[in-house]
Amino acid sequence: MSLTAAVYLEDLTVGDEFRSGEHRLDETQIVDFARQFDPQPFHTDAEAARHTFFQGLAASGWHTAAITMKLLVQSVPLGGGLIGAGGTVEWPRPTRPGDALRVVCKVLEIKPSRSRPDRGMVTVETLTLNQRDETCQRLVTQMVVLRRPG
Repeated sequence: MSLTAAVYLEDLTVGDEFRSGEHRLDETQIVDFARQFDPQPFHTDAEAARHTFFQGLAASGWHTAAITMKLLVQSVPLGGGLIGAGGTVEWPRPTRPGDALRVVCKVLEIKPSRSRPDRGMVTVETLTLNQRDETCQRLVTQMVVLRRPG
């Protein structure tokens, strides 16, 4: 789905997809984020990272999640904003320096609320892909989506 105007519950159908632009990640971004929020050697020190599970510098999963959120905000124009109500996250492969991340967000389920007629719950799957179309993160989220006002 490619829309620039705000999207509301009644505009969505199961199977709709939203695609983002790219965010290129470099070593400086990875280390800066990790020093502040996830200071583990495999995120902060390229040399030390060679001798860890990751066998090289890897972005924190939370860094990948933060980039995913930025890309979602830029590409999924929900009226009222992106309001999460729970979900699951998986990191099947590490995000590395030089990766160009993009997201593909697909609507899986739509449930209008019975008790709150101004909204519904929408389940989406968001894949964060690198430049080789490998999945670095899979996020399945329930979101509160508003109906069109008026």
